[in-house]
Amino acid sequence: MRSAPTNTEIAQICLVYLLEPALSRGLLDEAKLEEFPLARFAAIHWFHHYANLEEGKTAIEKLMSKLFKVETKAFVTWIRLHDMDCPWKKYVDYERPIADMALPLYYAALLGLETVVNSILPTDTRDANSSNTVNAQGGLFGNALQAASFGGYKRVVQILLDRGADVNAHYGEYGNALQAASFRGHEKVVQVLLDRGVDANAQGGYYGNALQAASFRGHEKVVQVLLDRGVDANAQGGYYGNALQAASFGGHEKVVQMLLDRSADANAQGGRYGNALHAASLEGHERIVQMLLDRGANVNAQGGRYGNALQAASYGGYEKAVQMLLDQGADVNAQGGKHGDALQAASSGGHEKVVQMLLDRNADVNTQSGFYPSALQAASHGGHERVVQMLLGRGADANAQGGDWGNALQAATFRGYEKVVQMLLDRGADANAYGGIYGNALQAASHGGHERVVQMLLDRGADANAQGGYYGSALQAASLEGHERIVQVLLDRESDVNAQGGEYGNALQAASVGGHQMVAQLLLDRGADVKAQGGRLSNALQAAALRGHGNLVQMLLDRGADVNAQGGEYGNALQAASLEGHQNVVQMLLDRGADGNSEGGEYGNALQAASREGLEKAVQMLLG
Repeated sequence: MRSAPTNTEIAQICLVYLLEPALSRGLLDEAKLEEFPLARFAAIHWFHHYANLEEGKTAIEKLMSKLFKVETKAFVTWIRLHDMDCPWKKYVDYERPIADMALPLYYAALLGLETVVNSILPTDTRDANSSNTVNAQGGLFGNALQAASFGGYKRVVQILLDRGADVNAHYGEYGNALQAASFRGHEKVVQVLLDRGVDANAQGGYYGNALQAASFRGHEKVVQVLLDRGVDANAQGGYYGNALQAASFGGHEKVVQMLLDRSADANAQGGRYGNALHAASLEGHERIVQMLLDRGANVNAQGGRYGNALQAASYGGYEKAVQMLLDQGADVNAQGGKHGDALQAASSGGHEKVVQMLLDRNADVNTQSGFYPSALQAASHGGHERVVQMLLGRGADANAQGGDWGNALQAATFRGYEKVVQMLLDRGADANAYGGIYGNALQAASHGGHERVVQMLLDRGADANAQGGYYGSALQAASLEGHERIVQVLLDRESDVNAQGGEYGNALQAASVGGHQMVAQLLLDRGADVKAQGGRLSNALQAAALRGHGNLVQMLLDRGADVNAQGGEYGNALQAASLEGHQNVVQMLLDRGADGNSEGGEYGNALQAASREGLEKAVQMLLG
């Protein structure tokens, strides 16, 4: 019985397969892959098996050198089959242009293939071609040096530098080679680059500079090396603004201490989170919060996504960090940031203990600001019953207006939180308050399909015919989503079946665009006007035709819909159906007397609409 193939055998088979001339001859397409069924496997896995070799590398390296020669065409085929620079891509890029690929040297450096790098680059650094090759731009990391540095391939980095690679070249994901090596914590590569004269303070890339990159990842030794080389601990730039903020966000206490000992400014502003204290507070890194406060960090400094450190800690629900900040004099009612204040931030996350702490420190329960823009609306939107109860118990205004949801009641009804809705109503929330995306709570609940909430609101006097909001009325909102039982409830409460307004003009048009035949039937049985005009699509027939709902189109026609009614975005039903290529609907409309020459709408007429989209069958049907 033969043993399983070794890594040497598999790597060799894969490379020989990729180097087969017939694979790279002519077009690379699905037919070619059927002819060479192992091509994709070989492209993906050859390097893995080579990297795990314990012996027999010489023979494999000769094959590798052939693969990396552009003239064999195998290199281009390999990259199209599987780009090691973007290993997450799960598809074959059959027609990827050669000009869009990095040079073979880049890929050799990316994989740390010392032998291949040596075979590509001449030893004479005065060779112009060599200089162009070694510093060529391309690939995710911008150039070969950055790719090798990211991978931590010290010998390859040295070879590239010896052959003329620009140590300060600025390009790629990390801006420069030093930042790439620092991000990965490759201390020896960092040392090589520094010894070769790299600018340790160079700016650029996602992290702004090498120190910030190393600090974010908590690479203490690299941070120490960089600081010892005189890197500016307060350099600004990058996602986190500075190294101290990056280390603080990452929770790297030793790095934070090192930076502070090298005079990093604990109050430096900038970056995603405004300052280091804000960043540490957001992640609940209590010890770092304490270190920064001990070093004079301003507890009330403003800036960043959450406005201040207290709001950041409150949003995360970090009780100890919140307590520390409050004990150090944090302003419990400070305004700013995404959630406006700390109380709203804590309420949005349902952090009961933090909410209690803030209230006990006299947080203003009715402050208006931020995304929701009140603590009560934030808690209601999240369905946090206990927090809602706490806020109401402290005097929160159940009818405060503002924000996308208009008020706390609409926020809770949209999400279907029955207990929260009940609490708000019991505390005097106005069931007919107007505002927000949905205009009122009833429309929000109807759109969300929350039947019991709809019933609760109606029982508390919600007006079933209230107008406003995105969908004009609760009936239109429920009809659009096909919530039959809610439509029935609203109609039983004398909701006007022909009420006009909103995106789709009326409930019947909304049901028609959604293809909800049963709802449309219900509306028609209750007296909906099948010819009613209004809304984006003008009438129900055009709405149903646009979406290709054949059965619904048939029903509307049988109920007397005007097949040639004009108006709306597409002029008439025939143009709408023609544009989308719904052949059965086009035929149905023509059979019912639709005028193929009728002018109007965005595309002029049905024939122009079908022609514009290249729908040959629809064109033929229209031409008769």
